[in-house]
Amino acid sequence: MTKKLCGTNYPTSICFVVVNEFCERFSYYGMKAVLTLYFLTYLHWDKDLSTAVYHAFSGLCYFTPILGALIADSWLGKFKTIIYLSIVYVIGHVVKSVGAIPTVGNTDVHIALSMIGLILIAFGTGGIKPCVAAFGGDQFDDENVSERQKFFSIFYMSINAGSLLSTVITPILRSDVQCFGGDCYALAFGVPAALMVVALVVFIAGSGLYKRNPPQGNILLEVCNCIGFAIKKRWSRSKHDPQRKHWLDWAEEKYPKRLIQEIKMVLRVLVLYIPLPMFWALFDQQGSRWTLQATRMNMAFGDAFTIKPDQIQMLNALLILVFVPIFDLIIYPLVGFCRINITPLRKMATGMIFAALAFGAATLVEVNVVKTVVDPAPAEKCLLQAFNLEKGNISVKIPGSDLFPEPIPYLQDPPKYEMLPLGVSSKELTITVTNNGNTSECNQMFKQQTAYSLFFYSNTTGVQCQLVEDFIKKNEDGNPLLRFVNTQPEAINLTVGDVTFHLSPGYTVSHNKTVDRGEYPNVKCSIQSEKCSNLDLGLLDFGASYTVILTEESGRIVAHKMEDVKANNVHIAWQIPQYVLITAGEVMFSITGLEFSYSQAPANMKSVLQAGWLLTVAFGNVIVLIVAEGAGLEQWKEFLLFGCLLLGVCIIFSIMSYFYTYVDPDELDKIYLEDSGKEEDDDDNMKKKSNDINLNKTGKSTRL
Repeated sequence: MTKKLCGTNYPTSICFVVVNEFCERFSYYGMKAVLTLYFLTYLHWDKDLSTAVYHAFSGLCYFTPILGALIADSWLGKFKTIIYLSIVYVIGHVVKSVGAIPTVGNTDVHIALSMIGLILIAFGTGGIKPCVAAFGGDQFDDENVSERQKFFSIFYMSINAGSLLSTVITPILRSDVQCFGGDCYALAFGVPAALMVVALVVFIAGSGLYKRNPPQGNILLEVCNCIGFAIKKRWSRSKHDPQRKHWLDWAEEKYPKRLIQEIKMVLRVLVLYIPLPMFWALFDQQGSRWTLQATRMNMAFGDAFTIKPDQIQMLNALLILVFVPIFDLIIYPLVGFCRINITPLRKMATGMIFAALAFGAATLVEVNVVKTVVDPAPAEKCLLQAFNLEKGNISVKIPGSDLFPEPIPYLQDPPKYEMLPLGVSSKELTITVTNNGNTSECNQMFKQQTAYSLFFYSNTTGVQCQLVEDFIKKNEDGNPLLRFVNTQPEAINLTVGDVTFHLSPGYTVSHNKTVDRGEYPNVKCSIQSEKCSNLDLGLLDFGASYTVILTEESGRIVAHKMEDVKANNVHIAWQIPQYVLITAGEVMFSITGLEFSYSQAPANMKSVLQAGWLLTVAFGNVIVLIVAEGAGLEQWKEFLLFGCLLLGVCIIFSIMSYFYTYVDPDELDKIYLEDSGKEEDDDDNMKKKSNDINLNKTGKSTRL
């Protein structure tokens, strides 16, 4: 007898299933939320490689459910499959967390541990994906149909609740908690690992209450065998058989007609699945390309709070919880009231259009975001900006170029980097400097595709120049970069937030270091005197690179802040429209697609279509992997390409949908029930005739 929750028809065991799913989804989405930035800032991969590996992992997570379903249905059953693969899942999380500890080995060790961890996680999460929801459904008795349906709604809410909380919390653990001298990725991965341990413990704790169904055999495997047999028989026969109108009919020699007819119905739906991966190629970029876009945006909401670039993904889970009831209770009824026949396939096509529009919005945002980015110099050229630390204007002449046609004022912030032609991969140039009628020369070596700052200052022999290589790439986590120029004859140590800068005496330039975004009105200085107190740097904003020149004026050290790379001037709120559009597309495409698939499949074939649906997600991630590594496009062009491709696919899908005829799988039951009845009648008639014959011969009835 199944134990029930007090006063309800719900089995007590589903509490353990729901809590398990919440913790598992928190674990998965929490780890995944910070994964792209982990590749960028911890493993120091470029954006394309980070995107490719992210989507390779996502794709593997949607290939492995087929393996999990095969193990559960053919061998271990759902309960044991969830237990064993959850252990694999936990091990993957632990290995991934250890790989994020800087003191554990070198970079190669970190990469190896990270990849092993991700592979184990993919097998764990993918393997249990087709089992947990079905196992929860198994807990209900056959007469509790309405309770089972409500359970799946609760189950779906637990998924989104886990996703929402994890995408808010783990980015905070990553950036606000500092460990090993930087962002604490070990903790950001460790907490999801702990939640997965909790998920496993909770699931095991309910083991005495579960209703367990033994393995029933895998229908997917049977379908594949039937298709393989039909293909083999068809190609082994050279002549066409007019009695076999469909190539699957060749399987009638071994498999029942009903199974063959059911496979035909499923294949008609699977053909419609062919264009669907393109939608997922766009949808799953929220955690990769859209997160990278967020790192180059202004993430401050006034003085109230600042959002993390990897936190913005929580909008999708939040909007799902809002949009599902709005679409079901308001939008769809209004459309029906207008007498518009909105079929499932039309909903899916509309969802594709919304996703394409989302990438159109992302393209517009990206076009404005890149205006603050400094493009690297092409081959045989370099970038150059000049700082005049010598009081009074100076004139600078560089042979072979017309840079700096006007005199450079004292402590002027250069408006931008200038392109300096070299004509070769590297070249030594003689720079002529004129100050108050006095001319000096200095020789400097320039390399192609490099950005430089050229500092001019005077000493006893005249005006000198110092060439410093610059870092013009925006910081991947969105925080500003800062360096100092010391013009004093004494060493200076400065502390900006938690970061310390050591400046040697006499026109020295510090390395670029990452500091937290914020106001710095009173920077600590190592010179314990009035001339170096209350050093004001002002606001160090998102995405900017600053050069701060320290000079002495009226007996005090003064900071002159120069902006080498412009701060992010596009607010992250401009990403909200693209998240609204992509989530609306998800509601119309994903939820409707699952409903359509289930409505068009016979009862015992629904798992086959679920496997096909998950494969569309996997192949969508493969598409992104290929484009990220192979296209080499500017980001806004890549966004535009994806949007246009999805619109093209939507047209193809709409044409395919036009020729699709909706079916009622329940009709198969009626057809084959009638056929079964006819066969029984035929058997009865044959028996009656046989008995009549025997009666005529013996005069006795042998009818049973």
